Amino acid sequence: MTLSAPRSTDQPAAPGTPSPDGGHGTPTPEGGHPDGGRHPAAYTRYPASRATTDPDSWPDVARLPAPAPVRTAIARTLLNRAFARLPLRIRLGDAPAAGTGPALTVHDPDAFFRRIGTSGLIGFGESYMAGEWDSDDLPGVLTVLATHVDELVPGPLRTLRGAWVRRRPAADRNSVSGARQNIRRHYDLSNELFAEFLDPTMTYSSAVFGALPARPEELAEAQARKIDRLLDLAAVGEGTRLLEIGTGWGELALRAAARGAQVTTITLSAEQRDLAVRRIAEAGYADRVTVRLCDYREVEGAYDAVVSVEMIEAVGAEFWPAYFRTLRERLAPGGRVALQAITMEHQRMLHTGRTHTWISKYVFPGGLIPSPEAVTREAARAGLKVTADHGYGEHYAETLRLWRERFAERAERVRELGFDTVFQRMWELYLAYSEAGFRARYLDVRQFRLAPAAIPAQPDAGGERPATADHHHQGVCR
Repeated sequence: MTLSAPRSTDQPAAPGTPSPDGGHGTPTPEGGHPDGGRHPAAYTRYPASRATTDPDSWPDVARLPAPAPVRTAIARTLLNRAFARLPLRIRLGDAPAAGTGPALTVHDPDAFFRRIGTSGLIGFGESYMAGEWDSDDLPGVLTVLATHVDELVPGPLRTLRGAWVRRRPAADRNSVSGARQNIRRHYDLSNELFAEFLDPTMTYSSAVFGALPARPEELAEAQARKIDRLLDLAAVGEGTRLLEIGTGWGELALRAAARGAQVTTITLSAEQRDLAVRRIAEAGYADRVTVRLCDYREVEGAYDAVVSVEMIEAVGAEFWPAYFRTLRERLAPGGRVALQAITMEHQRMLHTGRTHTWISKYVFPGGLIPSPEAVTREAARAGLKVTADHGYGEHYAETLRLWRERFAERAERVRELGFDTVFQRMWELYLAYSEAGFRARYLDVRQFRLAPAAIPAQPDAGGERPATADHHHQGVCR
């Protein structure tokens, strides 16, 4: 599965084919529902069914997995028991809704349990993409599930987890060539797509708000506040030689140049580079900012400050030593590193690092969210020490909420850009899934300041992650 932009092939369901509400024929008009209640918001924006899904673009969504009666029965039993305990309002097919809380409506229970029984959480996500379940409060449902994730499967059965998880594909490794391909699959989707839900600064990382809950009109200011905190952590000012690893669409480079810094910023996304170069030229900072299409392992030179914002998640554990080694080797004497990273609890990181997840399959191939312990350990091995560490996960939950709401408001425009219904459902699930992770405190986001340690860099002792087989690669940046 690649994150290309499939042209919309959506057609109305043929008479007699299953529709997302579990019935047949034309979907119920917006605002109505067969049981007389409120129609799920996601369904009114993104109606979907397997019958209208392009099997070439979305093969594992358009087709159900092969029958697996025993696994399906186990999934059905476990989930029904969990649903009875969780604060959710569950409706399975034509059965009456039961429970209280955010509503999870399963239009096709047989397909829903079959996918989960076969593929676990990947199947859960693909079932949503296929329109087999919906919710009138998607982040609410996902927050409940994330909060109670350790209760969904009884302890004795967790030893069977390996039967439901898959190894990550070897093709997703973030070698120099693999990283280019993985980045393109996400960030080269379309600048226009990202512009539909990001604020005018085109900043695709957590903001820092003055107060919560956040308001949409505050997002651009909150992104500027986040960037300024990072630049302050790295002591960026007049004449600073700054290396930015991960350009985004250029906003941090712009703000650093406005402080008088000389900026080299690198990205693997051609789409991002083109827009960043244009924005920098329009702002009058082309003489202060150089944007290079370049892997972090290929950059050379010495810099007074290095800043990297939510880039480490795309590196992969195998290549963390090379990433932190680059941070240390590019740092001039007396320099500082400012690093913003999404993090998760260490044991969860270890479990996630060994498995192929819905996020790694459809959204961020090859990536892994580190734990704070992993950041500290890998930094130390490269000869860096953490001198500041601040977390603010609740701000990321609000950032994601604003992005998700803006994306939903622009559903028709996204369709006009050529992104079909399955993509739109995938993207909404990704944003809601991420928001839920922060609301449940399953995830956090942290700003670290790193400085050269007083002791020599430690040898790579292996530890709880795969050892790297990729040598520090020097190449030519463009």
